[in-house]
Amino acid sequence: MSLVIKGLNKHFENSGKATLNEIDLEIESGEFVCIVGASGCGKSTLLNLVAGLEKPTGGKIMLDGVEVNGPGADRTVMFQEHGLFPWLNVIENVKFGMKLAGVPKEEQEKKAMHYLEMVHLQDYKDYPIHQVSGGMRQRTALARALTMDSKVLLMDEPFSALDKQTSNRLREELQRIWMETKKTILFITHSVEEAVYLGDRVVALSPDTGRIASIITIDIPRPRHVYSPEFVELRHKIMEQVRGEAV
Repeated sequence: MSLVIKGLNKHFENSGKATLNEIDLEIESGEFVCIVGASGCGKSTLLNLVAGLEKPTGGKIMLDGVEVNGPGADRTVMFQEHGLFPWLNVIENVKFGMKLAGVPKEEQEKKAMHYLEMVHLQDYKDYPIHQVSGGMRQRTALARALTMDSKVLLMDEPFSALDKQTSNRLREELQRIWMETKKTILFITHSVEEAVYLGDRVVALSPDTGRIASIITIDIPRPRHVYSPEFVELRHKIMEQVRGEAV
């Protein structure tokens, strides 16, 4: 499986410049790629284009040789807001996408429990959503996304609204889950630390030109630790580059 972005452009009406300009990027099966950059650089726009939620002004997005022209079951999106249904409990929220897809009930139950155990929520499966914490809601949303078994998981700053302690814990959970599943993930974040912690590669976007400023391969062994010397050095290097692009 490969996700190929070729010559991608996006220009919004009433905007003086292109939000994205000649973006070329290829993501291989099982790769974890993080997109970073200053506010307004087009990170979320890029994810929305890959998700098929917006149309490009130019260029193409290909998934396994098939052009992306709209939303599809081969791509699952997890946004900053969890998008859970308050009238459903935890496990029913996890099952929701499978129900829409017509998955048999027995398989729904099996897959929902499998991923609830993976995110350590099996003991909370019958809790109403309003009775669980923000971090647990995001873990519920992650379990729901994983049950769809899509080719690519698209994550748009899913932990940014959470407190630092909770977001750090969820980063650890996501790293562990990715190491177990080798899911192909495109992850949008404003946090360079988060990108270095999670990504195989970090793609820095330039807000000035709408282009890719650099692509950095993260060779630090997993599981990663934010206080290791190699982690701190690489985080500092990318932060300086992103800060320079923003200026």
